[in-house]
Amino acid sequence: MYGAYLRRADLSGANLYGADLYGADLRKANLYGADLIGADLSEAYLPGANLTWAKFNKRPHYGTCATQWPTGFDHDKAGAKAVED
Repeated sequence: MYGAYLRRADLSGANLYGADLYGADLRKANLYGADLIGADLSEAYLPGANLTWAKFNKRPHYGTCATQWPTGFDHDKAGAKAVED
């Protein structure tokens, strides 16, 4: 889904485990409770996205890389929750 246009998409609870969302337009998307473990969100546009309870990982997790965020993006402030190994 590299560079995908997902503006205002309802992705609540979506399984995006390991997804390539590099450069995706996720402005105002609903990612409530989505599984973002191992997802590449670097260069994604996230203004206004709802990441409440979205799961991500800080370290490699069962064959995936750590979730990658845009430079300077505060995933904690956005409501995303880290999973532990």
